[in-house]
Amino acid sequence: MKGIVFNEFFSLVDEAFGAEVTEKIIVDAELANDGAYTGVGNYDTAEMVRLVKCLHAETNVPVADLLQTFGKHLLGIFKAGHTAYFESCKSLFEFVRSVEDQIHVDVLKLYPDAELPHLTATQVSSDELSLVYRSSRRMADLAEGLLWGAIDHYGETIELTRTELPDVDGDQCAQFTLVRR
Repeated sequence: MKGIVFNEFFSLVDEAFGAEVTEKIIVDAELANDGAYTGVGNYDTAEMVRLVKCLHAETNVPVADLLQTFGKHLLGIFKAGHTAYFESCKSLFEFVRSVEDQIHVDVLKLYPDAELPHLTATQVSSDELSLVYRSSRRMADLAEGLLWGAIDHYGETIELTRTELPDVDGDQCAQFTLVRR
């Protein structure tokens, strides 16, 4: 996982719970680097899992809620850094369909060693889109938060449902169904 993701997580925790909580979870997580992450460095996803679990222990906010909130936060960061891309997509469905074939391709050009989830978007009808998430990182809650952030950005009335699917070769799989209302 890229260091920028850790740094944004700390930024969110600072904002939502205060710098003291951020420092406490860094200590409690017993990180090898004491919470120092370079933006482009690669770090073990297990460190993020430990941080989120420590934040849960400190705040009693469910882990799924923490990851979804973080996903919404990250979408805002991505949007601020790539405004033109978000403006080029005219709808939520167009954006979601483009993630695997455009955004992930561009990310891999910049960071060839990035480990990204595999996403399969299928347009079911003009008002329904299915997105299947698959990743060894098991961060479907984060993916859901990113989707909620995108829904907010595009301002459409969308019903989002999530269905857990059986793991495939140890990867977490989940299906998100987005229905335009």
